[in-house]
Amino acid sequence: MNYERSRRQLGGKRIATNVSLESALVTEARKLGVNISKASMEGLEKAVSQARAVQWLEQNRSALESSNAYVEANGLPLHAMRQF
Repeated sequence: MNYERSRRQLGGKRIATNVSLESALVTEARKLGVNISKASMEGLEKAVSQARAVQWLEQNRSALESSNAYVEANGLPLHAMRQF
């Protein structure tokens, strides 16, 4: 997810928080000019997105299994209409 877009979607409000990071990594990031707050936000957005995907799969597992079972038993709906 794009950092700026996600900030707008979430209201753009920021809160101060304490995060413990490896000192060598922080030193290297500073030497390279990496914006640590932005990098942390992007990493957290990715982790949240992945957690949401896992949660969605768990919540919809029975529907997915039911749909897959139907296709296995009956084939794809409208298969006869396919032109490729």
